Amino acid sequence: MASAEDRSKGVRPDALVDDALIDDALIDDALVDHTSPRARDPHSSTRALVPVPSPESDEDLDDDIRRSDVDEWGRSERMRSLARRVYDPLYRQWFRAEWEGLEKIPSDGGALLVANHAAAIPSDAPVIMHGIEEELGRPVYGLADNLFRRIPVVGTLWSRLGGVPAHPDNAYRLLAEQGQLVLDFPEGVKGPAKTWNERYQLRRFGRGGFVEIAMRAGVPVVPIAVVGAEESMPTLVRVPHLASLIGMPYAPITANMVMLGPAGVVAYLPAKFKLRVLDPVQFNVPPDQERYSRSRVMDESEAIRDRIQSALYDMLRQRRSVWFG
Repeated sequence: MASAEDRSKGVRPDALVDDALIDDALIDDALVDHTSPRARDPHSSTRALVPVPSPESDEDLDDDIRRSDVDEWGRSERMRSLARRVYDPLYRQWFRAEWEGLEKIPSDGGALLVANHAAAIPSDAPVIMHGIEEELGRPVYGLADNLFRRIPVVGTLWSRLGGVPAHPDNAYRLLAEQGQLVLDFPEGVKGPAKTWNERYQLRRFGRGGFVEIAMRAGVPVVPIAVVGAEESMPTLVRVPHLASLIGMPYAPITANMVMLGPAGVVAYLPAKFKLRVLDPVQFNVPPDQERYSRSRVMDESEAIRDRIQSALYDMLRQRRSVWFG
């Protein structure tokens, strides 16, 4: 409300309101531009905020910020590179891995690699992943049971080296959205749990879930037959009661333990590895369908299992020695 003095000077009340709005507008301007006249005028009755210099851009700070190389799956290329250097002598001098048909693995785009699984502590996964990364220069993500995630240190290390929990959504994203190579063992834990007298006899490939994932992602399945893993750490007997006690799917007594004592718990025997990549399987069905024929999925799964089993028998017939191939 205008005072008597303002009225005596002939000042209109609405002019005071306009001046107040102007003052507020100048304050707002000072928040955006500290070069406004009001901000520079030390005698101004309007109190503007003190300007604060804007922080340096991210580009200026790039050299000072330590960025992690861990991707969304937990894989660290730095750790993977270190693992390749450490593992390479074992791969080349101990297992002496020899590939056949490596060129059948796609050089780009997604593909689901499936192989037979063996050894009490599976030796085939690191051989396959290392060989493909070294020979083709493509990273490989290995699907594994959540059991690995629950083991302290081992779970984190497995993730850093490219291990991913075996879930259909994870496989789909890697294959369809990111175009990666994904390694799966359809036998699951039934493969490594086989005893010596059951070696190279493939277990059932589950319910064919890997086929459905490949169909949905629109990628081929590339079968791989592996000879040598069975002899690298063969299980002589299983101890079911011990497995229940420690909460593991199986508890083996291996030939390595008998021959090497405590070191045999983790040390592999120098079996010669041979790996044969079979022709990729294309399903020629539209991707991203709500559902696929269950009978078609099971038939394709069984056909892939038969192809790997036949290749294993052929490779074993040609093998002259467990240790020299």
